[in-house]
Amino acid sequence: MMSLQPLETKAQAFTADPITDAEAGAMLRAVVNLFAKWQITDEEAATLLDLPVRTYRRWKAGQPGRMDRDTKARLSNIIGIHKALRLIFVDPARVYAWVKAPNAAFGQPALQVMLGGELTDLMRVRRYLDAERGAW
Repeated sequence: MMSLQPLETKAQAFTADPITDAEAGAMLRAVVNLFAKWQITDEEAATLLDLPVRTYRRWKAGQPGRMDRDTKARLSNIIGIHKALRLIFVDPARVYAWVKAPNAAFGQPALQVMLGGELTDLMRVRRYLDAERGAW
């Protein structure tokens, strides 16, 4: 006969592992493809990633340089925005059009919010989408 064993129910401290360079490289490739689907300019993409346009174009051409913690966080938030949109909308056309569509919650398209250039601007859009899909 099996006996029941007690389970640890106390919350454990969580510390996320840092994003590796290999993971960041994969995210960058995905984000470059996503930016093409969003139909944004290289200048807009560079603003979203807080990079000089020349650096973004070099990275886009497949020659990424070293990514700092901020860049990795930006990539992660952009991927999170895309994931939330994929969960909210069934139609891929709506997924990719949403960032440029008028948005009453922001009083402007979400892309305009993100183009504020701060990491917190990306986080604001991501939090909004996560709340809309019921993740928070």
